[in-house]
Amino acid sequence: MKGLLIICAVLLIGTAAYSKNNTLVLTNPLAIDRPDETIVLKRADLEAKVGAIPAGFAPVLKLNGQNVPSQVDDMNKDGKWDELAFTISFRVSETIMLNVENVAIAQYPAFEKRTNVRLGILLPDKSYPEVDHYKAPLCKDGFKIIAQGESVSWENDKMGFRNYFDCRNVKDLFGKLKPGLIIDKIQTPEIPDYHVLSAWGMDILHCGSSLGAGGLAMLQADSLYRLGSTDGYEYQKVCEGPVRSVFDLKYTGWHVADENLSATERISIYPGKYWFQSDVTVSGFTGEKQLVTGIVTSLLKNQPVDFDANTAYRSIATLDKQSENKDELGMAVLLKKDEVTKVARTTNIDFYSLGYKTVDEKKFSNVISETYYVAQRIKPDVAFRHYFFAVWGLENAKWKNLTNFKSYISSEADLLSHPIHIQK
Repeated sequence: MKGLLIICAVLLIGTAAYSKNNTLVLTNPLAIDRPDETIVLKRADLEAKVGAIPAGFAPVLKLNGQNVPSQVDDMNKDGKWDELAFTISFRVSETIMLNVENVAIAQYPAFEKRTNVRLGILLPDKSYPEVDHYKAPLCKDGFKIIAQGESVSWENDKMGFRNYFDCRNVKDLFGKLKPGLIIDKIQTPEIPDYHVLSAWGMDILHCGSSLGAGGLAMLQADSLYRLGSTDGYEYQKVCEGPVRSVFDLKYTGWHVADENLSATERISIYPGKYWFQSDVTVSGFTGEKQLVTGIVTSLLKNQPVDFDANTAYRSIATLDKQSENKDELGMAVLLKKDEVTKVARTTNIDFYSLGYKTVDEKKFSNVISETYYVAQRIKPDVAFRHYFFAVWGLENAKWKNLTNFKSYISSEADLLSHPIHIQK
């Protein structure tokens, strides 16, 4: 009997070790449902929980025997994946146990693609093949539109965004009327004109010489210096897949007063969210500076709002009949409350008409106007984060109401403040 007890004890210990090394236990700390929660785990942290993963293999997560949508990404481009990203939904205060199985990377399962990023470069045959890295032309060499949709574009199943791939460097929006990915089809026979309302949606924002939908600038001595017309501007895709897409916009020669700065904006987008994440790192200065992002106000009649989304986050937002379709469009910036230094609104002066001309072809001025903005305290060589939101009343009638929009922003702030707990 004693020998049997010892054998049973050994079997139990072995079973416990197997369970610990082959499962992830995740808990929703909030008493609310959390659909489409995207979680990112560094390889080192994952291996600390489940053991070393052999070269050429990657983890697949299973819930009740079903594969969980996921991807493995090589974030530092050393030829080996170093992060696992997966999307899963939680019920109120739910704890979920995921089984971890290693599979050969060549046999990694395919999942529905719910995010996308694209830079297509114009060829003589009028096609736009996609590139993973490219340097934008500089305005000093003459203004040229070389990119599909004029922009680097990114999207999920809710909204589409784009950043002009030229010295204007303004962000714009694609409104969607139904789930699905569309940016690969822009300026093709499927979507020849994205300014016209179609079954999928349309380009819904007029930007002018504003910051558009989350463009960047630096506030110094009460002056705004647009992150545009820099000496260098390039795009680098980092990863693209079913549960997230990430890319970098890199700038050199950003002249702010008498300083020569460089900057990298890393943009990430996830499924099911009406926002994208921006992590901005600025170099070339000492001490602190004030990084600015903002929202175009050219068609705004209602007053913008500045409010505490929760105890940790602050938001600025607008909602009005300000879309190119003349219906309700809401936009917002969300960031850490203790990093906010100023909220203000620029003048509506048309500086282009006064002779401050940057791009004649677009009647665009590098002098920022018609913008509601928030300034964020930053330090050199450190990534500072904000989130940019956009909702369209034609896609969902609840977005016609500012209270509903503010409630959504606050609920997302709560999710960010209380991440999914992963058991040690």
